[in-house]
Amino acid sequence: MKQELVDKIKANPDYQELVSKRSSFSIKLTIAMLVVYFTFILTIAFNPAALGARISPDSVTTIGIPIGIAIILFAFILTGIYTKRANGEFDDLNNKIKQSIKED
Repeated sequence: MKQELVDKIKANPDYQELVSKRSSFSIKLTIAMLVVYFTFILTIAFNPAALGARISPDSVTTIGIPIGIAIILFAFILTGIYTKRANGEFDDLNNKIKQSIKED
């Protein structure tokens, strides 16, 4: 890609908006995932009895198992949220950038 085209894209206000929104959104989702994951890990480290409690007196399954599964599902949900926004708002901005470059 020619440097002139790269500079033109970087100067485009839609490109700057795309980069800003995408970065901000991905950082928020990353922080959410890290908080959930590290809360789980720190609970295991400092209070293992909390997650080691059995679901019922006759059960061999502890409360940690469904919580662990919920964390995995939370990661899938965050991925879906990002994908939905990427395929909508971010793609629209991307197409707008492409269109404005083609017009020039």
